[in-house]
Amino acid sequence: MQHPITLLVYFVVFFALAFVWRTWLVYRRTGIRPLVLPRSDDAQGYVGRAFKCLILGLACYVLSLTVSPTAFAALGCLALDVHPVVRLLGWAMLLAALAVVGLAQRDLGDAWRIGFDDQAVPQLVQNGIYSKSRNPIFLGMRMALLGLLCISPDAVSLLMAMLGEVLMQVQVRLEEAYLQRHCGQAYARYRARVARWL
Repeated sequence: MQHPITLLVYFVVFFALAFVWRTWLVYRRTGIRPLVLPRSDDAQGYVGRAFKCLILGLACYVLSLTVSPTAFAALGCLALDVHPVVRLLGWAMLLAALAVVGLAQRDLGDAWRIGFDDQAVPQLVQNGIYSKSRNPIFLGMRMALLGLLCISPDAVSLLMAMLGEVLMQVQVRLEEAYLQRHCGQAYARYRARVARWL
């Protein structure tokens, strides 16, 4: 793998943009804590804990590659490693993921949350990038995990991409049910008009 430090810098910027910056900004502007991660034993609580583990695993993986680019060589590379064009595609996907998440954060504004609170009435954002995708932040996260797999194709990056995909597919369905409960026909019309991903 070439330039592991670049990969580390990328993911620091990605998670700072996707989570830290917007959390701080929403809290500063509104006084509302946008992290709504229950510790319950229901599906939402389970998925929230699994996402934390995935992000921690991703951080450890990228840090390990930065310290030792061959840290996971014993696990073997996937066939993708044969084609250098695939790595370029991976970097293009990482950059596109950053752009998608940035646009989604901008368009959500102060409505941004991680998780959802059944006691609160959500704001249904339908403008900007949300007029093209109902889940652009998760779309960007999917693109980032796939880009990482293309750049560093090994068993660990494949496992993270697969786990991330399952978790995001479950989470978006939980959020869809939540929005349907709280926004009713407005969400049903939005859902009929705009695709889940693209």
